[in-house]
Amino acid sequence: MTEPTTRDRILDAAAELYRRQGMSATGLKQISAAARAPFGSIYHHFPGGKEAISAEVIRSEGIRYAAFVGAQLADINPANGIEAVFASAAELLESQDYSEACSIETIALEVASTNERLRGEAAEVFETWLHQLAGWFGQLDIGDEQSRRLATVMLTALEGAFVLCRTLRSVEPMLIAGHGVQAAVHAVLASAQ
Repeated sequence: MTEPTTRDRILDAAAELYRRQGMSATGLKQISAAARAPFGSIYHHFPGGKEAISAEVIRSEGIRYAAFVGAQLADINPANGIEAVFASAAELLESQDYSEACSIETIALEVASTNERLRGEAAEVFETWLHQLAGWFGQLDIGDEQSRRLATVMLTALEGAFVLCRTLRSVEPMLIAGHGVQAAVHAVLASAQ
């Protein structure tokens, strides 16, 4: 197994810090220290500074989360398995003592009105996720529009539940959200018959 490059360590450190404390609360010196990298290497690998690091974190974390969630969904039928997906997310949150969130979500919340470049990067990731979720719902044979709607309901419920769970320090919002999304799927399937 090869050692991660300095650039990779910087990205990994930034992503972890963003998940735990948000982008605004994370400084370049803190990223440098967490990455065990000389401060000058930040600008060597990311001449655009924090914005460049953040854009790359959004892209790389988007790919990582998509692969993780894709693996979780691979053997689950959306007709009856959504609550299990949300229960798994609840277990993960609890095991991390509610300390981590989706780094893309935290960045998107901070920059949606202030940084068009990063907002656009986050929007692109969310669109990719919605497309992948819509494809997963497509196995229900409910049409593209309904699949996209259910994907939006699921992603919105999941991301919102992460915020509530971390704030309330309870998995209850995640479990309720999973039940709600599963109910929405059952309603769409009932109306399609």
